[in-house]
Amino acid sequence: MSHEHDRVMILDFGSQFTKLIARRIREERVYCEIHPPTRSLAWIREWNPKAVILSGGPSSVYDPDVPTTDPALFRAGYPILGICYGLHLIAHLDGGKVHHGRREYGRAELSIEKPEGVFAGFVKGEKTTVWCSHGDHVDEPPPGYERLASTDTLPVAAFRAKDRPIWAVQFHPEVAHTLRGDEILSNFLFEVAKVRPTWTAGAFIEDTVERIREQVGDKTAICGLSGGVDSSVAAVLVHRAIGDRLTCIFVDHGLLRRHEREQVERLFRTHYDLKLVVEDASEAFLADLHGVVDPEAKRKAIGARFIDVFERAAKREGTRASFLVQGTLYPDVIESVSAGGPSVTIKTHHNVGGLPERLPFALIEPLRELFKDEVRQVGRELGLPEDFVGRHPFPGPGLAIRILGEVTEERLAVLRDADAIYLEEIRAAGLYDEIWQAFAVLLPVRSVGVMGDARTYENVLALRAVTSRDGMTADWYPFPHDVLGKISTRIINEVKGVNRVTYDVSSKPPATIEWE
Repeated sequence: MSHEHDRVMILDFGSQFTKLIARRIREERVYCEIHPPTRSLAWIREWNPKAVILSGGPSSVYDPDVPTTDPALFRAGYPILGICYGLHLIAHLDGGKVHHGRREYGRAELSIEKPEGVFAGFVKGEKTTVWCSHGDHVDEPPPGYERLASTDTLPVAAFRAKDRPIWAVQFHPEVAHTLRGDEILSNFLFEVAKVRPTWTAGAFIEDTVERIREQVGDKTAICGLSGGVDSSVAAVLVHRAIGDRLTCIFVDHGLLRRHEREQVERLFRTHYDLKLVVEDASEAFLADLHGVVDPEAKRKAIGARFIDVFERAAKREGTRASFLVQGTLYPDVIESVSAGGPSVTIKTHHNVGGLPERLPFALIEPLRELFKDEVRQVGRELGLPEDFVGRHPFPGPGLAIRILGEVTEERLAVLRDADAIYLEEIRAAGLYDEIWQAFAVLLPVRSVGVMGDARTYENVLALRAVTSRDGMTADWYPFPHDVLGKISTRIINEVKGVNRVTYDVSSKPPATIEWE
């Protein structure tokens, strides 16, 4: 890196919250990376972290083939924070006893006994709400450690080493339900580890541009420009690094929102000096999706066709590209593959697992370690318009994964019209910027209705709107009833083929934001 940042290493033991730890650290302007627990102590020393965090995970320290780490790490001098399973691992490897059978899931009241270190700024005896998710527990700190906090059911909810900067908590400070979790993580970074907060959007751009130039050399690249925030920021970033050796290919796959192609062409042809090729491949994509109803099969079909379109368009334009630029983000990665720990795969994302094995390009994924709001910050730093940077996320497979069941031209037209009305009314009500993501979903069911005294049997449409901090967790948005009513009325009256509108009140988890 061109900037010398203090770095935090997160060892991932398989928690679905591991990326949230990274997100919270990034919010403090501290650079961090997630690595598998199989990293050797020599490798860790060479990477040279300023601090190390041990994540939670689904395992018990007594399970066979359990993920672990070198016990020598605890005497290597690094400030260490163990979270949930990380606490169990520290206790187990440093001479303590971990017990089975005291399950605690959800909110708990933490009682602070020693307001120091990670609990600096708290008051002795103070109670605060934390979020727990564990089946094992510790009744006594390991030898040489002392208790810092407890709950009604856990005699040891946090401990620290007396002679080393090792701290551990039984709960998850990275989740929003732990009310002062950000403060606890901040205390670890700045009070315990003395980390410097130097990692900014500007520093990221400089570092990434330098890295892309080294990676590409004198070769050329193509970028699949979807018009979304992620691919657009990636394109502008790579263009800054290699200039005219980047060709952007915008594929109209027939799965776009209303007027999206025109908006993208206008923005990039007018405001940016980018090589832009527009490829209309809608007939081919729709043919590939004929009869396909499984969401994973949809993604893989779309991914394979994208690569085929890229190859043909690049050859036609005389561009012998060696690299393919993608706008893959951190949440895409965690939901598709484990970052090294045994995290569970939720679904394949188009930008991650949907690509075919036969890939004629090396990948450039400059945003792979960023969360959505970090991408927006980078976009602003690069000079993209605010109304564009602030757009809601839109998936690479487009409307195909918002049509449950088979994708047809008729069903696309219904969803496209309904979705346009939905977003128009959200903007008219001044609610667009309060919502992380809003979209309509066409369901594979029909319902009976009455229109003009006649019986109808038509499509059911679901509306989805969520608030989120980072896309990893989300809550449904509580629309004012009059706004929701107006949206429903307009869709039913103006979109031919819809006679019923529902609103999705599921949070993530247990649901995902997208339906497929």
